[in-house]
Amino acid sequence: MPDQGRASVRSRGAFISGPVLTRDVALLTDLYELTMAASYFREAMAAAATFSLFVRKLPPTRGFLIAAGLEDALLLLESFEFSSDAIAYLASLERFEPAFLDFLRSFRFTGEVRAVPEGTAIFPDEPLLEVTAPIVEAQLVETAVINLIHLQTVQASKAVRTVLAARGRAVVDFGLRRTHGIHAGMSAARSAFIAGAEMTSNVLAGLTYGISPAGTMAHSYVSAFPREIDSFRAFARTFPRNTTLLLDTYDTVAAAHKAVVVGREMERRGERLSGVRLDSGDMAKLATEVRRILDSAGLGYVQIFASGGLDEEEVDRLLTAGAPIDAFGVGTRMNVSADAPYLDMAYKIVRYAGRDILKLSEGKTTWTGEKQVYRARGSDGRLASDVLALRDEPPPLNGEPLLQTVMKSGQIVEPYPTLAAIRSRCAEEVAVLPDDVRALRHPAPYRVRYSDSLIARQRALEAATRATETVASH
Repeated sequence: MPDQGRASVRSRGAFISGPVLTRDVALLTDLYELTMAASYFREAMAAAATFSLFVRKLPPTRGFLIAAGLEDALLLLESFEFSSDAIAYLASLERFEPAFLDFLRSFRFTGEVRAVPEGTAIFPDEPLLEVTAPIVEAQLVETAVINLIHLQTVQASKAVRTVLAARGRAVVDFGLRRTHGIHAGMSAARSAFIAGAEMTSNVLAGLTYGISPAGTMAHSYVSAFPREIDSFRAFARTFPRNTTLLLDTYDTVAAAHKAVVVGREMERRGERLSGVRLDSGDMAKLATEVRRILDSAGLGYVQIFASGGLDEEEVDRLLTAGAPIDAFGVGTRMNVSADAPYLDMAYKIVRYAGRDILKLSEGKTTWTGEKQVYRARGSDGRLASDVLALRDEPPPLNGEPLLQTVMKSGQIVEPYPTLAAIRSRCAEEVAVLPDDVRALRHPAPYRVRYSDSLIARQRALEAATRATETVASH
């Protein structure tokens, strides 16, 4: 697998992550971020603020999430600026004072980011990242940071379930054509690779990220020839070292016998048929019959590849039923995370001007202060529990800190890990999760404890805030 560096181009008013160009990226925000920033500016509020990005709760089927999208978020922060066109547009809204617009002309992100590495398993309330910067800066980047981290965390967390369900068999990302836009298609390929998928049908992702591209043929190719076997022979002539034949255009079992004919013809030429693909029907039954036909003809080396509306549930069902399938092409349901397409992810202020802050909204209370997550392992090396603690308190015994400083003064502090390294981290994390936490169905909750210091500070601030904010103001 090629080594992956950062694929980006930065220019004034533009941000490219891989091939995805967003012009005037600073305007990729909700209007209220700008109105709040304008008010902070007018009130001369320029002290440092810390915002924490976390997930409040997991979808019912998830026992854990996989953090992803940090690289894109950091690249965006490095390139975050307002072009002259962006300033002109904001001026045309007639909402913002000229002094604030002048301030935006020279705006750059100058803050610090602490984050868990991509590929890390995370749980509710644990910060994926914390941003500390002058409050205007930290506020203005909120929407874009959430967007980038949320999407890839959703996609990686879904894809890893498919990889687990495949039980060591290859998974290929097949979902580009039905993802929600170009950026989502690119990030899906990247996220699936992090989660353990072997290849992608997305050729641009192959160029951008170094992921091996994979593909066979479509039904249109088969039906374009006078006879099905003619299409098989033509494809074998064109790709003698990588021939996979699609069997279900007309009659899957009959096509399997034709694949045997072509496979034997290839053997006589010193070549080998790589595989056959099933894309519809009773997959378990058909795979069993096709395997029998291939093996009886001495083509036991030919792999069976399954695709067509698959997700982790269907992959698990097929393998539990004993289907002799060697690899899976998984597309739409994985890439759009069909069963859990969004997370309850929030980016909340927890400290400003040296003062701890919290939110007391019913069902949306936030934990105050800058934080650290410490991860402990059992004697068997498995993950045992996490402690959500204050950043400045001593670590618990044998606790591994997860949040690392990845950006200072608006610049990434060291070379970003390769995609292969992120993938390896994800595999290691998933391997040491408790079995009942990574279960596909009815996962057990992972133990996340809150430190005594954090609880004490939270309770004291809650009491003080209620005492101040629930009395009549004059």
